[in-house]
Amino acid sequence: MMTQDDFKKYYNEYAKKLTNYLVANQVDYAKACDIVQESFIRLWNKRSELQEDTSISAYVFQIAKNLRIDYLRSEKFSVVVDVDAHPDEFIDETEPEEVSDSAILRKRIKQALAEIPAELSQAYTMYQIADLSIKEIAKQLSISEPNVKVRIYRAREKLAELLKDLR
Repeated sequence: MMTQDDFKKYYNEYAKKLTNYLVANQVDYAKACDIVQESFIRLWNKRSELQEDTSISAYVFQIAKNLRIDYLRSEKFSVVVDVDAHPDEFIDETEPEEVSDSAILRKRIKQALAEIPAELSQAYTMYQIADLSIKEIAKQLSISEPNVKVRIYRAREKLAELLKDLR
C-alpha cells in the first residue's frame, strides 16, 4: 500500500514531467497544472487497488492522458465569446513589450509539435519531455518498443525540418 511519503516522492518525481508533457501536447499551462493535480488525486484515491508491480509513472501518465483527451473534447464544444461585443474586457495591459527568445522558441516548438502526426508527437514528448523510458512508452501506447523508437526518430526528422530555420 502506498504511504504518504511514497506519494510525495512520486509527485516530486513526476509532476513537472507530466506538466511539460501536457503543455507540449496542446494543453495550456494552467489547465495542465489542473490535470496534473487531478491525476495525482486519482492516484491517491486508487492507491489501495494498485498491485505491487504497478508502474506508478505509467499509471499516472495514463490518467493524465485520459484527462487531456476529455479536456480537448470539451474544448471542441466550448462557447466562443464575441470579442467585439465587449472589447474592454479583452485588453491585457500587463503584456510585456518584448517577448524573450526562450518564449518564442517554446512557442515555435509547440507549433511544430502540433503540425506533426499525433502518434509521433505523443511518443516524442513522452520520451523527450516527460522523460519516460522506451519500455514505459510502449506499455502506455500498447505498441512495440521498436515501434516507439521509429516514432521518436520520425518525429525528430519532422521537427528538424519544421525548425530548420532556427539553426
